[in-house]
Amino acid sequence: MTDWTSLHGDSFAGSRAMVTGAGGFIGSHIAEALVKLGARVIALDDLSGGERDNVDVAAASSPGSVEFVEASVLDESVVRRAMGGCRYVFHQAALPSVPRSIEIPRQFHEVNVTGTQALLDLAVESGVERVMFAASSSAYGDSETLPKIETMPALPKSPYAANKLAGEHLMRAYASCFDIDTVSLRYFNIFGPRQNANSVYSGVIAIFAKMLLAGEAPTIYGDGEQSRDFTFVDNAVHANLLAAASTTPIDGEVINVACGVRITVNELVETMARLMDRSDIQPVYRPDRAGDVKHSLADMARASNLLGYTPIVDFATGMDATVAWYRQALGAVG
Repeated sequence: MTDWTSLHGDSFAGSRAMVTGAGGFIGSHIAEALVKLGARVIALDDLSGGERDNVDVAAASSPGSVEFVEASVLDESVVRRAMGGCRYVFHQAALPSVPRSIEIPRQFHEVNVTGTQALLDLAVESGVERVMFAASSSAYGDSETLPKIETMPALPKSPYAANKLAGEHLMRAYASCFDIDTVSLRYFNIFGPRQNANSVYSGVIAIFAKMLLAGEAPTIYGDGEQSRDFTFVDNAVHANLLAAASTTPIDGEVINVACGVRITVNELVETMARLMDRSDIQPVYRPDRAGDVKHSLADMARASNLLGYTPIVDFATGMDATVAWYRQALGAVG
């Protein structure tokens, strides 16, 4: 969808880069863009949540440009060998989902926090130039202040959010103490093709797509007036590439990645139902879920100032592409 070469030129040509979680949603899109930009990609994933097919799609434009390594970020000996010679690490691997983190918080900490520190240790040892960390807007918690600015106090409401916040602090500490640069990119509700629709822990857009295409009523927790800064995946990829290619140190800074536009869940489901020709289906409302935040909207000033980032795909355009993908992926017609 996005012409990465027109945006990033030859910044990554000949570079070796590791993408953790490369079989997942965002990781596979980062890997695909890097391949198109001439990089050699080490795609690391234990396939506990990702798909090998996503890695194959990422590599399709340049066969032989991706080396797949099936391993967890906790498999230090494997990761050490795979990381050799890498200039960049795009750390997307994590156990996802706020509700699931409440069910199994210690497992989440092990992968998301201990795994991130292990990865940083190996990156320092391997001479990696910069690590891009997939942080999360869930770190802001349920503060009523909008938009969310990176200088606001972090108020995580779930183990998952606390994990991601711990990762941010590790990124800043390692950039301060060791010969490595890092950045934490706080993603706001990323959506797009390849987002898993077959798990109860999937993102809301993936779940809504599956239900609407099956002719079933989507479930909304709360009154549906909660709002999110829904961000098409190419924007997240663009921010990662800008961060990696930065000619000045980022020093572990936390940077919002979003579109700066707030959309309610009611508006979301109405838009999706219309695009899928299922406006006859009305959502079912259920009580609020523990750990969910009410509103989310990003301030984009730091992203613009430090990275030169502005969104490259708006919500409507991204939603068109996403719905078209789900129609094909889930076997729907029309």
